[in-house]
Amino acid sequence: MCRYRQVQNTYSRCGHIIREPDELIPCADRFCKFSAYHPADCGPNCAKTCWQYRQFPEQYHPLINNVCPNCYRAGLR
Repeated sequence: MCRYRQVQNTYSRCGHIIREPDELIPCADRFCKFSAYHPADCGPNCAKTCWQYRQFPEQYHPLINNVCPNCYRAGLR
């Protein structure tokens, strides 16, 4: 099922947190309404036989052993 991926990077050297834009992760499921593989002529029972919503977003919170890009540009290394 199609879903979004949410990434929030935490930089250990400066302590800043930067959230990346949500990224849509498409699936190859014929029964997902949002998939490119879902037939356009699914029929009148589509709401009963196919997924009508996206899955809960994947959430990643990596801890990066560095300074954030803003601090790096400011010369804090």
